[in-house]
Amino acid sequence: MAITKRFLFAILSLVFTSSVFSQILEPVKWESNIDKISDTEYELSFTANIDYGWYIYSQFKIDKEGFAPQTFFEFKDLEDNYKLLGKTSEPSVEPVFDKIFQEDVVKFKEQAVFKQRISITNLDLKQVEVFVEYQTCDNEKCIPGDFTFNLNLDGSKAEAKAVNIDERSQKLSEELKLNITGWDKYEKQDIEEKSNFSIFILGFLGGLIALLTPCVFPMIPLTVSFFTKSSGDSKKGLFNSILYGFFIFLIYLLLSIPFHLLDSLDPGILNSISTNVTLNIIFFIIFIAFAFSFFGYFELTLPQSWSAAMDSRANKIGGFIGVFFMALTLAIVSFSCTGPILGTLLGSSLTADGGAMQLTMGMSGFGLALALPFTLFAMFPKWLNSLPKSGGWLNTVKVVLGFIELALALKFLSNADLVEHWGLLKREVFIGLWIIIGIGLILYLFGKIKFPHDGPLQELGKGRITTGILVVAFVIYLIPGLTNTKYANLKLLSGFPPPMFYSLYDKASNCPLDLNCDKDWQEGLAKAKAENKPILLDFTGWACVNCRKMEEQVWSTSEVYNILSKDYVIVSLYVDDKKVLPEDEQFDYLRANGTVKTIESIGDKWATLQTINFQNNSQPYYVLLNHDLELLNTTNAYEPNAEAYFEWLNKGLENYKAGNKIKGFKFK
Repeated sequence: MAITKRFLFAILSLVFTSSVFSQILEPVKWESNIDKISDTEYELSFTANIDYGWYIYSQFKIDKEGFAPQTFFEFKDLEDNYKLLGKTSEPSVEPVFDKIFQEDVVKFKEQAVFKQRISITNLDLKQVEVFVEYQTCDNEKCIPGDFTFNLNLDGSKAEAKAVNIDERSQKLSEELKLNITGWDKYEKQDIEEKSNFSIFILGFLGGLIALLTPCVFPMIPLTVSFFTKSSGDSKKGLFNSILYGFFIFLIYLLLSIPFHLLDSLDPGILNSISTNVTLNIIFFIIFIAFAFSFFGYFELTLPQSWSAAMDSRANKIGGFIGVFFMALTLAIVSFSCTGPILGTLLGSSLTADGGAMQLTMGMSGFGLALALPFTLFAMFPKWLNSLPKSGGWLNTVKVVLGFIELALALKFLSNADLVEHWGLLKREVFIGLWIIIGIGLILYLFGKIKFPHDGPLQELGKGRITTGILVVAFVIYLIPGLTNTKYANLKLLSGFPPPMFYSLYDKASNCPLDLNCDKDWQEGLAKAKAENKPILLDFTGWACVNCRKMEEQVWSTSEVYNILSKDYVIVSLYVDDKKVLPEDEQFDYLRANGTVKTIESIGDKWATLQTINFQNNSQPYYVLLNHDLELLNTTNAYEPNAEAYFEWLNKGLENYKAGNKIKGFKFK
């Protein structure tokens, strides 16, 4: 039961988390102590020192049906070693109303001391191990945490378990510590590359698209009619339809929970997933399969036994639980249409540099869009008369989605190609394939090609003609992307095609916009000193969409481009570069939590450097430094406003010049 509660509380707290996954927070620091009462009895004390504005929760709940998290202590190896005398005590605090979980709770601020008496049954026992699991929250977000105590019964300080890190690894680890100064002048900027609201809206639009598929659209009038007519009480029917919509929303939201659990284990794990070559290739293959499913060559469905079982339970159980199983049945039955769209949402969220919270927002938007029609049409049944009748247009929607899936599949293959530097999908090849896909869609919309589920086309409808014209305009827009001219930028698509320097044409450099940059920290620092210029430290990634947007939409503007090319030394460190380091440069890095990370690739090295020095692992991430590694301005992240980004660069340049004057240097 305790394990089930812990799992539930972890899920609920993670759902409410609003912080960006890349920031590394540790608001609670633990200490322990042991007091000997007699030869066989001891009192163990566990002290939580809590940062200002944060708190942890009691071990005990006021509302047994509530969802607020609890603090759990697990005493290891109890059997045949020792026994607990009573419950673990905690400070006496009056309950308060918790804004996050909307219930009365007991929570502790600043410091909390937990105590537990034990009686030793194994006289040879030397050490007691205790594991604590908790949630720490402020007024906006919650973070899962745990800690392991090792207490020596003789009162001596328990030695940490030895982790063997050789001298070479220690030396190479120290080289990653840059000792950045100037934090007192410039506070770290909170990172929010894409607002959660914008991701929610994208998910909502995906849900609206899913509504227009043959698996979902015909279900709307059938389901609404069932709820409004099956119950003699119209109010009860309306309530059940609202509940049905809520459960649809909840089901899709819960699908994102496993990714929060992954994210809590390692704050960089979603970035690793998004840049993993094997997973990107798997996504590419899956999206190709999705496309051909939409074209009508086969059906992607979950086992029919699943939907039959859910439908049977819904009929037998009834009530709230029955409505839930009805919603679950819809999710399973409609999978052949919603699955590919959900796959698109999943794939794009994992590569959007935003982590699990953005995925939750996207899935929530998707679920809400699917749920709304069932509720709204139940509230206003007359609206059903305005719905268009099901027909061939639904299949047209599916085929159009199939072409979109083909285009998106290339993005995943491109990610793998960029990270491994295969050279298969250079920018012009990628755009050329999109043009071919666009031409195929045009031919389909104007009735020149057909797919298995298409019936005879009597005449072109307004919808087909309008969509066809839009696709023609899009293909025309793509054509300059095949050239080696200033019109090849395609700013509207920044982040989707490979970067402009990854080209079939010869470029002046392999840096964004042919700017002069270094891809090694030490080389870049030496160059900055030689040229007497400040440093723009650019933490980026080959598969980072927002990095490409910054380069192609912001760096490309005349003011920003000029200041970057003339006044700064750019050091671009690609944290997802999978190129293996020489053996003599590979090493083990001991994290602060006692675990070991093996630095094998260039990306491992730069990602660790960023985490150590800036407590951040999100990209893009920009830092302005002088040669003494002093900050010249606040750190910066995704800033789509070119004017604001220029002002940030210009302020850093002014601070660099002022510092040079104070030190007696001349500025070139």
